Amino acid sequence: MAAKTSFFFSCLFLCLVSLQANTLQTYIVQLHPHGMMSSLFTSKLHWHLSFLQKSIALEEDPSSRLLYSYDSAMEGFAAQLSDSELEYLQKLPGVIAIRPDRQLQVHTTYSYKFLGLTPTRGGAWYNAGFGRGTIIGVLDTGIWPESPSFNDRGMPPVPKKWRGICQEGESFNSSSCNRKLIGARFFIKGHRVASTIVSPADAFSEYVSPRDSHGHGSHTSSTAGGASVPMANVLGNAAGVARGMAPFARVAMYKVCWVNGCYSSDILAAMDFAIKDGVDVLSLSLGGFPLPLFADSIAIGSFRAIEHGVTVICAAGNNGPIESSVANEAPWIATIGASTMDRRFPAIVQMGNGQSVYGESLFPGNRISSSAKEVELVYLSNDDRDSPFCLAGSLPRAKVQGKMVVCDRGVNGRAEKGRVVKEAGGVAMILTNTAINLEEDSVDVHVLPATSVGFEESIRLKSYINSTRRPTGRIEFGGTVIGKSHAPAVAQFSARGPSFSNPSILKPDVIAPGVNIIAAWPQNLGPRTSMACPHVSGIAALIHSAHPRWTPAAVKSAIMTTADVTDHSGKPIMDGDKPAGVFAIGAGHVNAARALDPGLIYDIKPDEYVAHLCTLGYTTTDVFTITHKNVSCHEILRMNRGFSLNYPSISVIFKRGMRSKMIRRQLTNVGTPNSIYSVEIEAPQDVKVRIRPRRLVFTRRNQVLGYRVWFITRKSSGAQHSSFAEGHLTWVNLQNSSYRVRSPISVTWKNKDHN
Repeated sequence: MAAKTSFFFSCLFLCLVSLQANTLQTYIVQLHPHGMMSSLFTSKLHWHLSFLQKSIALEEDPSSRLLYSYDSAMEGFAAQLSDSELEYLQKLPGVIAIRPDRQLQVHTTYSYKFLGLTPTRGGAWYNAGFGRGTIIGVLDTGIWPESPSFNDRGMPPVPKKWRGICQEGESFNSSSCNRKLIGARFFIKGHRVASTIVSPADAFSEYVSPRDSHGHGSHTSSTAGGASVPMANVLGNAAGVARGMAPFARVAMYKVCWVNGCYSSDILAAMDFAIKDGVDVLSLSLGGFPLPLFADSIAIGSFRAIEHGVTVICAAGNNGPIESSVANEAPWIATIGASTMDRRFPAIVQMGNGQSVYGESLFPGNRISSSAKEVELVYLSNDDRDSPFCLAGSLPRAKVQGKMVVCDRGVNGRAEKGRVVKEAGGVAMILTNTAINLEEDSVDVHVLPATSVGFEESIRLKSYINSTRRPTGRIEFGGTVIGKSHAPAVAQFSARGPSFSNPSILKPDVIAPGVNIIAAWPQNLGPRTSMACPHVSGIAALIHSAHPRWTPAAVKSAIMTTADVTDHSGKPIMDGDKPAGVFAIGAGHVNAARALDPGLIYDIKPDEYVAHLCTLGYTTTDVFTITHKNVSCHEILRMNRGFSLNYPSISVIFKRGMRSKMIRRQLTNVGTPNSIYSVEIEAPQDVKVRIRPRRLVFTRRNQVLGYRVWFITRKSSGAQHSSFAEGHLTWVNLQNSSYRVRSPISVTWKNKDHN
């Protein structure tokens, strides 16, 4: 309690300081990586401080302004600056770029089975050692170390390559780590100086340590690398053995997200330490809207990570189904969208008119008898604008006491709505989707009997309520049902392509389970959605364990080229009421078992990403900011005429006047030595496709063979708006047809001269 009280008053003090000096803002200052030439500086830290010393008043200590000093994810520092200091600093030699700190947001018992992983001898999971020896670094809200998902029973000693620590803090000491949770750090400086308004409730809800008070980080960590937990369930639902995707992998937590979000200065500091600590996979289930790569700290930090051999997995974002909403779109990042599974938790509303409305819930109906009683339904749509959303203080007790209350989604949290209903005297709740959420499926643990219904069902429900003076209903809870629905399907909220800053790369890369995932939660409270990223992080850990010499690009290629485009019934993956397109699913739905043995891979060296950036029209300064490589784009383009990034998917853009486009690709044989592959093509509509050669004959492992593809448009460029078409190209092993190396094709006709 004393520590929390101290934190509150320290935050309050920071607020007062900020009000007095409201011209100060946090900036990330990027420096030339070879700029420290003078022997006057004993360390990078002293060199970084010298820039502040030149910029601020003489009587002020430069270290009082410094938040972080970076040297792995980026060369530079984060500091608080006034406008005039910023202007002066921008003119100093050695300063490459200065960016304001940016706020981001954080975006299982069955999912491993859904992805085809079974713990049987000889299976893919077994052959990959269940992730043994691989270290997954997770950037999130912290971790709850007492969760059985982080028990180290049966784990061997910590890998010798590990150089991290178990940072002590509030309710978290060095003994909180073990052979499973091998490291933990927290980064709060960016959040503290940005949080100018701190309420006592906010202050007391946070642990100033790696401990998780929100649950998101514990959930993502256990999804990626959680140990086996027998009899895991949520209030009796979804019972089974919970396992992370890589149950023998090690987990390291880097807490960067707090009550007000996640700040890029803290994120970059965490990436800086994670690279030095020795992680193999970085998992970031956070993001925002897309940014140009030179302004994106995650893109910049992750480039340095992949140079060190670290695979970076990021969430595509939760801003779907808006077009071009996909975030974390750098080509060296694996960008993951979200899908649904074929597991349901039916909680059906039986209305007084004899009809029913389908809903879902994790509430344990068998424990509460009142849920089976028929009670009066109420939807306060005419009281005020807050009442339909069940905001705090908006529900008059006289109107809701003893009744089942209908609450629209939006504004406040779903679980919070249930608390508001209960505090006002309501006995049950029906959570209704709106035109924004449509049929998005999200179930929660609530404090009272509750169910969640889709938009179409909500229209029927409200129509009944408005049709009678005393509408009634009851909720019938059906437990857990598996295999009765088409899955996977694209989650409504999953961000969509095409890429905003880089349409020549198809994003997202793949989709993975991200809805209603059961995993570790502080004090065993329950599940959350948007967990696709850690599923793929765990799969990347499995691939790394099976193929420790593979590059991050090879790992991503294996995941992409083996992805599924059909659901478990053999029909096309759906996006709402239509088949999903490439801007929703990328290469498809991740198939963990096949990704461990892809046959062929598309590999990419870091320098090839530099050439790719040059082809996009980035300036030499922009490229240097992103990659820390001082190159001449003019010279690179001259030496690499017709350059194509060796990406596992293919994106073709026809600008006005263009009739054809040729791309090159190279495949590396990682399967059997003597392998012959033949190509299958489904050409996009209005496009003729030619490929040479049509057969690839490999005689040894790690042999590299290339091919070229010509795309000839049959479409005129007279249309006023851009249009799209899609197809795919698949290399099939003639000796073993289970090896199918598939690349989705996206074609865009742009009828404006700009990119």
